[in-house]
Order: sequence, then structure tokens, then C-alpha cells
Amino acid sequence: MTGTGETATTLPGPDFAAAFPHPFPAGPHSRHTERGLIGWLEEHPLLPSAGARSVLVDITSHGASRTFPTADPDDLVLFAELLLWLTAFDDVHAEVNAVKDAVALVDHTGELMLVLAHGDRRPAGEPFPVALHGLLARFRARASPAAYLRLTASLRDTLLALVWEAHHVAEPGKVALATYLAMRPHTVFVRTIMAAAEIVLGYELTDAERDLAPVRRLETAVANLAGWINDLASYEREAARGPARPLSLPTLLQARHGGTIEESFARASRMCEDEAATARQEISALTLDQPSTLTTHARALEDITRSFIWHTGHARYQGPQRGL
Repeated sequence: MTGTGETATTLPGPDFAAAFPHPFPAGPHSRHTERGLIGWLEEHPLLPSAGARSVLVDITSHGASRTFPTADPDDLVLFAELLLWLTAFDDVHAEVNAVKDAVALVDHTGELMLVLAHGDRRPAGEPFPVALHGLLARFRARASPAAYLRLTASLRDTLLALVWEAHHVAEPGKVALATYLAMRPHTVFVRTIMAAAEIVLGYELTDAERDLAPVRRLETAVANLAGWINDLASYEREAARGPARPLSLPTLLQARHGGTIEESFARASRMCEDEAATARQEISALTLDQPSTLTTHARALEDITRSFIWHTGHARYQGPQRGL
């Protein structure tokens, strides 16, 4: 499998030492998850090459064990398969190919929307709809009706966001910063990961708990942070692809404020550090009391944040593939 290495860059990056210091916990089931993913990909051939499969299995198996380090091994495999499915769909249909053929992406997305709407009907043919059907059936068996609806709603949001991203990726100058900030959590999958957390870890917030201001602030900070640190980690590699500059936070900050790309990176890094500080403050506030669903949720979001910080240093960012 591919190793995990730090991505070299001369551009400034955020410092998370105060809010999220290392070492990050990792669960004991990485190898079990890796074997599960390899077998699942043999059943569902989502990726075009052995190299792509190797890199994606590696980052997903190790990343899943950091996202939910306390999860049951079989639940962790299910989550890892969903995460791999999302990333593979992004790589195969929504990244480079969508720029050349956006209509095909819309068609592929439409097929997946039908699977989400009619989970009891097994699709035929294409591997992505078939694989999604199986994933949804297994999540439905583990989740309450409300938790399952939250998961499928987040998947719909992500698929629509990927279509939006493909529509704008060649001309990032036409995208408003506020619009990008609203869409980015969906294209980086963090909202789906949050929805999956309650199913994988076996807890569920009440509506009143979900609406608490500290919970909303924490979820917003984690969602923002996930997308922004991904943008910083992948910027140079995506810029090298050309011809357009990446549709990412540094690009849009430079368009708004001017200056050099280094200054935009410094500005984005400060934004990341501010969100990390907000997340840490809300985690601390929500975990002051005795263990409860609120403390479990806060700890889950803490681990989700750590996993996003961890994964941007993976070898996947050094090759032609895209980061999560």
C-alpha cells in the first residue's frame, strides 16, 4: 500500500498545535478496514487502475480509523466503503471528466438520485448505482428513519454540489466567495461524514440538541475547516494542472483582496486557525458535563476534524489524484 508522507509546500499553512495538537488517536481496525475495502472493490469495480485503488484504499482505511477511532470494526468498514464510494465518484465522474462532458456528469448524478429516492429498487448495470444501493441498504438496517433520511439528504446535497462545482471549475473568477463558502462543505463530504457519525457510533441527537447554538457553531466550524484545509493542501497540485486556476479558497481570496498568492494563503491559514479555535471552544463547552449524546457528538466532531487535518499530509496529495 502507499505510505503516508507530508506534502512539501513553500506556501504558508495553518498552525493547529494549540487547538488540535498531535498525536491524533487512531483506532485498531485499519487493517481490517483495508481488507474489507479491497474485497468490496473487487465486487464493485469503481476505479480504473490498480494504482488508483491502492492509494484510495490506503487513505480511506487509515483515515476512517482516525475519523471514528472507537467504532465497531464492521461499522467502520461500512463507513469506509461510503467514503471510498464518494471519493471514487468524484475522481471518476466529477473531477476532470466533468469539465469535458458536464452532461455525462448530470446523467450519472441523475441515476444516483433515483437510487436515493427508491432505495428498495436494485439498479442494473453501472457500478456506482449498484454499489450505492448496497451501501444504503446496510445503513438503513443500522439507522433510525430520521438518521437515514439525514444521511441520504446529505448525499443528495453532495451530488448536487459536485455538479455545481463542475459547472464553475473552469471559470472560478465567476464564483462569489460567499457562494463558494456555502458549497464547499458539501464538495468535501464533511456534512455526509457528520450524518454518518450518529449511525456508525450509535447515538442520535434530539431535535432540541441539534438546534443548540454551541452544536450549530461547532458543526459550522468543522465543516468550514474541512474544506479550507483541503484547499490549501491541494492548491499547488491542482494549479499545476491548469489552464484555469483552482476553484478554491486561496483563488477567491486573492480575487477579493488582491495581493500575492502567498498573502492569500496566509489569510486562508488565519481563517483556518480561527475556525479551529472556535471548534475547540465549543468542544470544550459541550464536554464539561457528564457523558451524554452531546458529549459523544462533540467528541465525534473532534475526531472528524483531526482526520481532515491528518489526511492532507497523505501521499495521495503528492500524485495526480485529488484529495478527499
